[in-house]
Amino acid sequence: MAKENNNTTATVSLTYDQAMARVETIVQQLEQSEAISLSEYKQLADEAHGLLAFCRKEIETLREGLELSEYGAHNS
Repeated sequence: MAKENNNTTATVSLTYDQAMARVETIVQQLEQSEAISLSEYKQLADEAHGLLAFCRKEIETLREGLELSEYGAHNS
């Protein structure tokens, strides 16, 4: 998965669990920080958005694989 950091793109390999853990950390930061700047808030929100998109894609890929497995089992 690629994520932006300070206007540069870095390729970072994450698992679904790692991505969700990072999203949880971001949510906690946003909920607990009263002195967060608008730019930092936007950066964290953008990161979380990208991570959630990655997680949705992982779930969709898994779902499609399960459907194919189920289809194959019924046609054997």
